[in-house]
Amino acid sequence: MGKKRLRVVVVDDSTLSRVLIRDALREIDTVSIVGSAENGILALKKIGELDPDVVTLDVEMPGMDGIQVLREMKIRGDRARTIMVSRHTAAGAQVTTDALMEGAFDFILKPSGGNVEANKRELTDALDGILEAVYESYYGSIDVASVEDSAQQDEFVGETSRCELVLIGTSTGGPDALRRLLPSLPAGFRAPILVVQHMPPNYTASLANRLDELCPLNVVEAQDDTPILPGSILIAPGGRHMGIAGSKGGLVTRLSNDPPEHSCRPAVDYLFRSAFQTVPQKKMLGVILTGMGNDGTEGCALLKDCGARILAQDARECVVYGMPKSVIKNGLADRIIPLNQMAAAICREAK
Repeated sequence: MGKKRLRVVVVDDSTLSRVLIRDALREIDTVSIVGSAENGILALKKIGELDPDVVTLDVEMPGMDGIQVLREMKIRGDRARTIMVSRHTAAGAQVTTDALMEGAFDFILKPSGGNVEANKRELTDALDGILEAVYESYYGSIDVASVEDSAQQDEFVGETSRCELVLIGTSTGGPDALRRLLPSLPAGFRAPILVVQHMPPNYTASLANRLDELCPLNVVEAQDDTPILPGSILIAPGGRHMGIAGSKGGLVTRLSNDPPEHSCRPAVDYLFRSAFQTVPQKKMLGVILTGMGNDGTEGCALLKDCGARILAQDARECVVYGMPKSVIKNGLADRIIPLNQMAAAICREAK
């Protein structure tokens, strides 16, 4: 019996974009294209009829745009994973970020070059990694018990003391996880929070702005030398690594164009390693949320060496159970926490 294929519907108001995305998808052997649509209303009809595994969904369409389609899919209970297709614009970044915070699986950028073959290769490369994660979410086997028996669930182990710095790392599924987690922290929460979310430039600014609207704490995209202050949440900017440096006034962020790690910039390991090197004397808490790959595992090992505690999101609500699974399998997680209990767990660590 052959390998199962992901059934995909392509939605875009541009004929050229639909053709380009279909051509890119045909290069991926785990995919079967079952339909396409040129507007949101037709898309909902096709999705209802075909019950696809995946929908590539143009963000900006006349009439019913991509996020409106996504919301209607959620209301109807459609099971398809949604990959948003965004343009290189500020408006596209904001709408795409909103879609990710409302549960879209991931997103790709429309190529902006004039070479059709180069554009197809760019799309194929982008879609291939995302669809690998989608495939795993449908057909991969997650033996939760064997992975998670190395750490404690629902119980604290050993003594806890008030943490002075919270470091959060996440990737695929992260915007929605952060939307659910960070607004649940109280206005009186004092430990600074530094967040690495794998995203390109412009998108992290949109993420920070939207989270700031939702959170009682102040959320900003970090700049070079942004003060790391109590009660602040700093989001690493897309395209730059975020580290920590000392200054006369206290700790500040330090941005870098160092090479990507795990094909990502910003990277979780970069931030965690910087914290280990700069402030090992501080009581720190590392938090690993949903995400593809193993970024954060090396950093968590370093943090553990200087006495930090590590919380990992449990498998059940991870969009992709990669980053938390790696931390847990390596015996680095002190606690494994459902997402809806993570804010309370962080608060308890900070008391």
